[in-house]
Amino acid sequence: MPFDRKTLVIPDGTKFEEHMIVTSGDVIIADNAGTDFGFKTDGRVFIGERAQVKGKISSGSDIYIDMFSRVEGDVSSDGNAYLGDKVVIEGKLSVKGDLDVGDNVEIRDGFEAKGWINIRSPIPLIIYIFIYLLQLLRLGKSEEIEKILKELEESKDKFIPISERFLFIPSNAYLGIQNSRTSSNLLIGKNCRVVGNFEAPGLVNVGEETVIYGSIEAGSDVVVGKEVEIHGNLEADGDIYLGERVRIHGDVEGDKVFIPRSSHIEGKLLARKGVLFEKVDREKIEEKLIRFNSGADVVDEIKDALE
Repeated sequence: MPFDRKTLVIPDGTKFEEHMIVTSGDVIIADNAGTDFGFKTDGRVFIGERAQVKGKISSGSDIYIDMFSRVEGDVSSDGNAYLGDKVVIEGKLSVKGDLDVGDNVEIRDGFEAKGWINIRSPIPLIIYIFIYLLQLLRLGKSEEIEKILKELEESKDKFIPISERFLFIPSNAYLGIQNSRTSSNLLIGKNCRVVGNFEAPGLVNVGEETVIYGSIEAGSDVVVGKEVEIHGNLEADGDIYLGERVRIHGDVEGDKVFIPRSSHIEGKLLARKGVLFEKVDREKIEEKLIRFNSGADVVDEIKDALE
């Protein structure tokens, strides 16, 4: 799956429970993002700076929580755990691997780690590098200095690869029990069970056989896969493309609404530019949606995928 920093991504097979999201693959919560849910996954969990998780976290692998973030529940990791400066965990921390802790970290119900525990000094790493380079200068080891600077230059663009399947909450987005918001696009995978109302100013794509207990409001086009069920309203400032055997228990409003005869809308239908009872070639649309994840405009190309 292509990675886009602006798209809220809920991967295939994700299930929203009462206060927990059960998924597979990595979970990434970006800087200043928040969620009313906890997470359970067999992958890793990455939490950025000043993020907030109002629930428990259970990971089958490593957990990384950056500085000033808060988790309002227990945190358990089958791998290693990294906690940045001033992280707050309001529950208990359980780590089967190593634990790396920054300055002024608060774990209110205690912690358990079966591996090594490293408590980092509050002095920033850059200060250590500066002192080390200064000492090398005094010793006249210019070749060693050049080697270190070259390694730092080469490593500045390195990144941790994420799994092929991942859940991603972008910066400043919020995934709530009642209402969820993001600043761009929304991508919901296949065979999901999702709870809450979603507001996305960009494009929205819902995968096949997914059930949504809530409404969707989009600022652009909406593409809905076959056998999707939405227990709420569907509103778009652009066009709406419904797959086969879609059932919407609410109102539908958009510019053009493309609806096959096997789909059903229980509420009102408002199509500002008309209704077309045409079948959508889902495979062709999904080819165009590769560009969807990078925020590209696919409006004209989606229209070409209609039979």
